[in-house]
Amino acid sequence: MAKKFHVTLTPEERAELGAMVNAGKAAARKLTHARILLKADEAEGGPAWPDDDIAEALGVRTVDGRPGARAVVEQGTAAALVPKPTARAYERKLDGAGEARLFKLACSAPPDGRKRWTLRLLADRMVVLGHAEDGLSYETVRRALKKNALKPWLKRMWCIPPDADCEFVAAMEDVLEVYHRPKDPRRPQVCMDEAGKQLVGEIRAPIPAAPGRPARYDSEYVRNGTANLFVAFEPLGGWRRVEATDGRRRTDWAWFVKDLVDGRYRDADKVVLVMDNLNTHTAGSLYEAFEPDEARRIAAKLEVHYTPKHGSWLNMAEIELSVLSRQCLDRRIADKAELRSQVAAWQAERNRKHCRTDWQFTAADARVKLKRLYPSVKM
Repeated sequence: MAKKFHVTLTPEERAELGAMVNAGKAAARKLTHARILLKADEAEGGPAWPDDDIAEALGVRTVDGRPGARAVVEQGTAAALVPKPTARAYERKLDGAGEARLFKLACSAPPDGRKRWTLRLLADRMVVLGHAEDGLSYETVRRALKKNALKPWLKRMWCIPPDADCEFVAAMEDVLEVYHRPKDPRRPQVCMDEAGKQLVGEIRAPIPAAPGRPARYDSEYVRNGTANLFVAFEPLGGWRRVEATDGRRRTDWAWFVKDLVDGRYRDADKVVLVMDNLNTHTAGSLYEAFEPDEARRIAAKLEVHYTPKHGSWLNMAEIELSVLSRQCLDRRIADKAELRSQVAAWQAERNRKHCRTDWQFTAADARVKLKRLYPSVKM
């Protein structure tokens, strides 16, 4: 390829570059450029080295063979020694006040007809409101939100308790006191909860995974009804029991509790039972399922502690249900027989490993971290 720009140095420029190289006090990049220009000099008496020889001798990789040649021709040696900027300087579209307006907008309700804010919608609305006169790209919005860990497109369902609720804090502290009792075989602590499971069958047989191909299943399926799962979890003993039933009626709960009392805990003085305050979780359910003498016998063996409304997170059985869902139930299960088989296998493995829950949250912690839930008492 013919050379478009030729380096031709004057004696003064050659002397200046030579003095810089000999002194060796400039930046390394600047000294390298000076050496390249001296080797590429095509003036009378100059070495006029070919591009490949310069690159090999100085250990550089040149873009056009003559770095700085164009700058020397058009602007002189001083411009050739200045490093070429590697990135464009962009004018900042959002200052601190602009970002604050963006965050306030992103945390507000989306406009009518929209489920949530999107990056483009936020950018357009900022322009409409006059907060970005020259226009705003969604990439600028994305960077501002990412820098401040703000994700307006995400929502999470949460149990939000009311403020200053004496009933809530009373039930919460009661459950927390139970959790910090020492292990007592005569009074075992048991958490109980329940959850539904949709039974879904395959219409076409799934294709198993193979090298280079993930497992495949058809989007079409058949509904086979629902089942209910009762879970009893003994956090200090690392034991749990899961039972699949057709429904979650009063009598279903009563029989599940009877099996606990007359089974694993038949030798216990009391079963300290922590559970949600549902309308089926009462002693009345025992009287609906059994004769009065039997119902009274079972009820007398229970010490019941209810979690507060909007405080089901205090039930450690929910933690166990979450593990069950993620490890076992998060897939299509066709019928109750398969559900019982899979749940039994999961239960046996967890019990064999004695998986426990190390609960650390105390009433003292609650009085600090959940202070807003406590009523203000004026003496």
